[in-house]
Amino acid sequence: MTTKTHLVCDGKGRPLGFVLPGGQFADTIMLPLTMSQIRVPTAGRPRMKPDRLLADKGYPSKANRAWLRARDIKTTIPERADQIAHRRKRRGRPIEFDADQYKRRNVVERCFNRLKQWRGIAVRSDKTARNYHAALCLAATLMWITAASQESAMLVNSEQARAIARWSSSLSARS
Repeated sequence: MTTKTHLVCDGKGRPLGFVLPGGQFADTIMLPLTMSQIRVPTAGRPRMKPDRLLADKGYPSKANRAWLRARDIKTTIPERADQIAHRRKRRGRPIEFDADQYKRRNVVERCFNRLKQWRGIAVRSDKTARNYHAALCLAATLMWITAASQESAMLVNSEQARAIARWSSSLSARS
């Protein structure tokens, strides 16, 4: 199977959505389809629009930038060398690029690495895309469950710490 996984992660490195195109597709044409996979449950309708998109040099086409601008999604995507050279010939306005924001893109790479801790995902041993997609769904679900349990454990520990602090302050007030 020679497919590439297109992945969208949240700010904490948890997968929000992914697309497995059939065959060899360019990254740049997969952006709208990948972004359409985002569904973050909220109290009302699910949230489908991120605050900011951090992407690598595979996604900086004019069509993608226009698509993101139309949806009012802020971007941090570096320009490719050929686009910079083309702009020098035509005297266009350089894109807005925040290098400090781009440093946060390592969260996506860490998400990929955590998914690849599953051997079947790392070596892509599944014969069908359906089975590979199911393995990705399972791994992503387990990542979310693990993160939620760690967050709740931290919350419980902080509640216990507050209770202990209240108890110790009440003891010191008595003496």
